[in-house]
Amino acid sequence: MASIPAILQGLTDDEDIKVLLKGSLLWKIKGRQQQKQRLHRLQEDGMTIWFETRFKRAHSKHVFSILHIESVREGYQSEGLRKYGGSFPEPQCFTIVFRGKRKNLDLAAQTAEEAQRWVRGLTKLMARAETMSQREKLEHWIHDILQRADKNKDNKMSFKEIKNMLRMINIDMNDIYAYRLFKECDKSNNDRLEEHEIEEFCTRLMARPELEEIFHGYSGEDCVLSAEELREFLRDQGEEASLQRAREIIQMYELNEKARQHDLMMLDGFTMYLLSSAGSVLNQAHTDIYQDMTQPLCHYFISSSHNTYLTDNQIGGASSTEAYIRISAAVVAPVAPTGQLRTRAQSFTKHSPFPLILSLENHCGLEQQSIMARHMKTILGDMLLTLPLDGDTPKQLPSPEQLKWKILVKGKKLPDDKIDSERGSFTSSHEEETEEDEDERSANSLQEIKPLQAKDATQISRELSDVVVYCRSVPFQSLARALHQQQPTEMSSFSERKARKLIKESGNLFVRCNTRHLSRIYPLGLKMNSSNYNPQEMWNAGCQLVALNFQTPGAEMDLNDGRFLVNGRCGYVLKPAWLRHSQTNFDPESPRRGTGQRPVALTIKVITAQQLPKLNKEKNSSIVDPFVRIEIHGVPVDCCKKQTEYRLNNGFNPCWNETLTFPVRVPELALVRFVVEDYDTTSSNDFVGQFTLPLPSVKEGYRHIHLLSRDGTPLSPATLFVHVKCKKM
Repeated sequence: MASIPAILQGLTDDEDIKVLLKGSLLWKIKGRQQQKQRLHRLQEDGMTIWFETRFKRAHSKHVFSILHIESVREGYQSEGLRKYGGSFPEPQCFTIVFRGKRKNLDLAAQTAEEAQRWVRGLTKLMARAETMSQREKLEHWIHDILQRADKNKDNKMSFKEIKNMLRMINIDMNDIYAYRLFKECDKSNNDRLEEHEIEEFCTRLMARPELEEIFHGYSGEDCVLSAEELREFLRDQGEEASLQRAREIIQMYELNEKARQHDLMMLDGFTMYLLSSAGSVLNQAHTDIYQDMTQPLCHYFISSSHNTYLTDNQIGGASSTEAYIRISAAVVAPVAPTGQLRTRAQSFTKHSPFPLILSLENHCGLEQQSIMARHMKTILGDMLLTLPLDGDTPKQLPSPEQLKWKILVKGKKLPDDKIDSERGSFTSSHEEETEEDEDERSANSLQEIKPLQAKDATQISRELSDVVVYCRSVPFQSLARALHQQQPTEMSSFSERKARKLIKESGNLFVRCNTRHLSRIYPLGLKMNSSNYNPQEMWNAGCQLVALNFQTPGAEMDLNDGRFLVNGRCGYVLKPAWLRHSQTNFDPESPRRGTGQRPVALTIKVITAQQLPKLNKEKNSSIVDPFVRIEIHGVPVDCCKKQTEYRLNNGFNPCWNETLTFPVRVPELALVRFVVEDYDTTSSNDFVGQFTLPLPSVKEGYRHIHLLSRDGTPLSPATLFVHVKCKKM
């Protein structure tokens, strides 16, 4: 228990880390009058920051994990500090940005040097946490649990403390069994577990009999895997099964130096391998950019957000530039003030090299439109594309590769035959933000809160028109017109309801349109709570810009995250070949065999789960009764959900060994969503964790699934252990 945590190994003499361990009085900056000085300190586990108010009247204590930090920014690099940090010199300020929906933590130190210590120290810990193996994360998790369970801090564990620890780790163990295990480890026979005795207790508790069974199935009675035996396992896993690869794995994951020297692997090393990224259900070859990026833009699904500036609901939700920075690479986002443009452009260059598309929701008059265009040119500079790449109107859209590091503007454009020579403008019908959106608003009560339009908001200034090149917004009239008259650079937007209607009534024609042009789908204006629609049905029709409310977590955003999890998370995913061919016969509502799809039978054996999180940490009695649901999201005929039985009072190491089978007719479009929930007989089940990925990126064999929380942050060390088989039908 007193050993150095894995994250701090090699950092204990670091001067920055020493400052964090000692603690600092930092001001939390929340508003003009809300500046509170609190003691912030890195706990001994090296993974948790603890803070409380300086004066202990309320005795409020808070913690957050290093694993939940996304980035640390120096100076006034947050909306909060730009607004309210003026009473502190910029070098004394820094911002901790969290993963998921948690708000930024804006802080000011007493000196610039102290602020730098915190920025550097946190950055070092984040880098170290990123490189920690699953084994090290597990050891940290155990260390943290033991520290909390050791109430009197004597580095010894009574049976009462052990029972408390078991409840902390989400397991309701029978008292008789727990006491027998306790006494077996109590070698000193003093009713207290000490150092090595605690280690033995935890080792027995953490035993993975299912992995031992697999290991012994290949190693035989000698309890050690040779490189040749590991090669057999790799072959059955569908991996590269050469002796050289087997030896590389042994050298990388085996913990025992003597075994490594003889190219042998023991159970601990085998476990390490299966818990690593190499043993993940996600094909690691797909985590880099592996797809052809030289095809026209319309041949890709493009990660797209709607009303990105909102942090909550559509009507009363606050706006924030921070929302732009939180969006992953290459998203389509509405643009408003220039401050948001600047913020988005800065973060853009740190993520995907492929083009960013800004969708203008234009309610400005002509003068303001011209000012907006000038600001975009000044702020974005060479990144802003203002001329076609080849100088002429193209016969097809350029590719992501050709548009690297460029920002495209989506908006209305002046047609040559309708220019008002005096004003440099023309009057057009409103697009989705006005005319079509009005049609969707059936509730009269919403009419009064619709944004007021400027008198000439339907007119377009020449300067704004000139920054629109490849994404010219045009009103949708018919699929026939789109197929035969619409230019490649013209695109239309559809409400989710309109898109759904087109898919049901003319699915194949809509698919064909989407082989030539970009289509943007957006949520209904009536969704005041920023809820989302199912993006899968739009992807089935080849729609590229399926825009969701990124501020709203849930199953729909899980699907979006899963779709863009691959191809280097660059925000672009190549559509299947039959969604790119202009004469395709594919109909998303009733796909027929022979149009390029390769049906498969997906079989998943749900074996065990490990270290599931407690849903209510305040109540020791709240131990989950977990079950696993596997969902297939694809064309309608493939959509399916199946689940295991629940396991009573065990979120620590529940075992199912249940096999679920899914016939999938169009696997190229399918997403697989693994969900763990807490069974409840009297109310709806509670969400525990999930992981979603494209079926073509699923690896066969014995695999671990590293679960994510509702907002997409890791639930480390929580995992599912499954066996996957995918066979052609």
